[in-house]
Formats: sequence, structure tokens, C-alpha cells
Amino acid sequence: MPRNSRLGGDGAEGEDVAVAVAAAEGLAGGEVRSRIQSLSHEQCQEILGRCLLRDPSLIFDVMAGPPPDPPSQQDPNLPDWCVCMRCREMPTDIENKCCGQPPQHCISLLPHMDLYVLHEGVLRMARRIWNDLRAREDAPHPGEDNKQFRYAAYRQFVVWQYGYGNMGRGSRIVIPSCCVWKIRDRYPDPHHQYVGFIPRRL
Repeated sequence: MPRNSRLGGDGAEGEDVAVAVAAAEGLAGGEVRSRIQSLSHEQCQEILGRCLLRDPSLIFDVMAGPPPDPPSQQDPNLPDWCVCMRCREMPTDIENKCCGQPPQHCISLLPHMDLYVLHEGVLRMARRIWNDLRAREDAPHPGEDNKQFRYAAYRQFVVWQYGYGNMGRGSRIVIPSCCVWKIRDRYPDPHHQYVGFIPRRL
């Protein structure tokens, strides 16, 4: 029974099919690039929005752009224990902790940090769940909103990096200085007064 060349073949026939497929893929790729280059800025934004609605996981590709360049000259105020070049001196020795990553891979720069830890909508939901579990409400004091956002972000960071089992009074984890200040810069205290790390009570 003769073989059907459409389903693949051996020798020269197989090579011809492979060449034809490669040529078709190259042509298609060129057409796609040409089509993208012909789109206006507004059209690109509209198409990107539709793609994100169809596949929300693409947001990681959108946010994973090139990280900010590290400072060309080392900051004279940079702590000597900092590796990522984004930490600041903390009030206690135990808080002088770096993420340990090179500058271009600092944890505070990861797109996941913005999505899981800093996103206001995520933090509002996290605050509501936390308050429901504890049967409490946020106090309506000036600056309280940002304070609760910071606390929620600290909890989100611990869950993201260490797991939910490390939450609670019996477990205290020091968050790297670079990430602490990324949170504080996003949700600052109006008087620049921060509680800092509280060790586990004996």
C-alpha cells in the first residue's frame, strides 16, 4: 500500500515537507511582524487589552519589562550589608536584612511584588478578609488607611515568600529592607513614623 505523502514521508519527500513548513512559518512570521508595525499606538493598546482579558496570565509578560538600571555610582549611604543596592539602614540590627539578590534581580523589582503585595485592590480584599477573621474594623484615624495598607502588604509579602503557615503571633519574619521601603514608599505615613519589626513575645 503506497504511503500518503501528506502524512509525512522518508528521505527527499520528508525534507521537501520540512522545507515547505519552515518557509510557511517564516512567511507567517514576517506577515505578523509587518502587521504589528502597521498598527497605531491606540490599536496596539486595544488589542493588548483584549488579549489580557482572554488570558490574564499575560500580565506577567507585560510587567516583566527590563528592570530599572542600578545606580551607576554606589550611594554613599548604602548599607554595607546590602547586596541589591536598594536597602536602607534600619533602626535595629535584626531589620538590617537584604533580599540577597543582585541589583537587577532585587525582589522589590519583581512584577509579582506589584501584583501580590502592592496592588491596592488586592490589599483591600486582604484587609477585609483579615478583619472578618478577627471580627474588627479599621480605625478611622488620619493616616490609618495607608497604615493598614502597609500591614496588609507585609502580610501579603510573608505569604508570597514564606507561605501562610508563617503568619500569626507565634511566627515573626523579618522582611528585607528593600521590600519594606518599597511598601512604605507606596503607602507612606504622613508623619514618617513607622513601627518597625516587633520580635516574637516570649
